[in-house]
This record gives sequence, C-alpha cells and structure tokens, in this order.
Amino acid sequence: MNRFYEKVDMRSRETMIQYLENHFRYNTMNSWNRSTSYANCVKVHRLDFPEEIMQKAFDMLDCSEIYDVFGRLLRDWADAQSWEWQVGFNGRSGGYLVLYHGGLDWKNARTAKCNHCGKLTWHKQDTPCTSEWCGGVLQVLEKPVPQVFSQPGKSVDQDEDFNEWDMETLRERVKLVQEFDRLCDQVVSEYVYFLRHYDVVDKDILVPKSIRTLEPVS
Repeated sequence: MNRFYEKVDMRSRETMIQYLENHFRYNTMNSWNRSTSYANCVKVHRLDFPEEIMQKAFDMLDCSEIYDVFGRLLRDWADAQSWEWQVGFNGRSGGYLVLYHGGLDWKNARTAKCNHCGKLTWHKQDTPCTSEWCGGVLQVLEKPVPQVFSQPGKSVDQDEDFNEWDMETLRERVKLVQEFDRLCDQVVSEYVYFLRHYDVVDKDILVPKSIRTLEPVS
C-alpha cells in the first residue's frame, strides 16, 4: 500500500526545498482557476491495494459511513491547526486530498445556542428558539463560537521562491506538509480498516414519499 509521508533532513536547506518543490500538487478549486496546493491522490486504483479487495474497495465508496469517519479525521486535524490549515477532497470523483488556507471568523462569531436543538445564533440575551418546531431556549454562551472559513480558490506556495526563505520558515512549512501527508496516510489506513473488518451489503429500505390525493371538501 502506498504511503505519502516521507522523512526529510531538516538540516539540509537543499533537501527541504527539493521536498517542497517536488511534492505532488493539485487544483484548489477547478483547473480553470489555475490555483494549486500540496495534495495527494487517494483514488482507489492508485493506492496499490491487493487485487482481491479492489472491487470491494470500489463498492465501499458508496457507503456513507466511511465518509463520516473521513470527515471527523479532517475536522480534528484542522482543529489542531486552529483552522488556519484545512484539508478537503477535490476532483471530479473526489480522488484528491488538498491542503487549503482557512481560519476562524471571530468578528461574526455566534453568541447563543439553543438548549434543545443546538441551533447557533447571534442573540445577545436568552430568548425562545427561532426554529418554529423547537420549544427550546437560545441561551447566551460564555464564549462565542467563531465561524470556520476556508479559501478554496487560493493557492499555497504555488509561485514561491523557497531560496529566499530562511531555514526556520522552511522547516515550519516542511513540518506542515509532512503533517498533511500523515493525515492522508491516516485516511487511507481508516479505509483499509473498513475493508478488513466490514463487508458491503445491499439492503432494501422503505423511503417515505409525499403524494397528492383528493379529499372531499369539508
């Protein structure tokens, strides 16, 4: 199985620059945007899985449970980066993990939360929840909750001349990209765990459907 993380000699300026310049990159939004960032390809056929589990790996892409796990991994990683750096799937089939700029918007932070449905608002004092179906109370929070924002159209180090960077700045960027690579490895490892411990099963479910019908006028 392919691994993305690689060791880098932090004592060597040349090695660090080579690592950053040669790292795989992909579009941060669309190809026409011409903005790219550090990325890794996680398409099933590129992960070097054994042939006997390849079909199962493709079938599992239709199961929502794995995306819940992937989402948690990406959120936890971004939270550890104070959301300054985030990772998301990109590509027509979502086959690439891409590093994005982001952050926390404290200016528009939410100040109240419903004690029943969990809705966040900007109320400055306790008030009944504004959701029609909810009977809870919007309670003012002790600490506001900032909104997370990302910049998917912004490139990362696309046109940088790393020769102008000092050693400490180079080391910090290399460490960041290595952590990104480790995260990609972790996503793939979680996928392999599912492949080893779960089977893909087809089930029939009943889905409620609204229809129009006629009733006598009362």
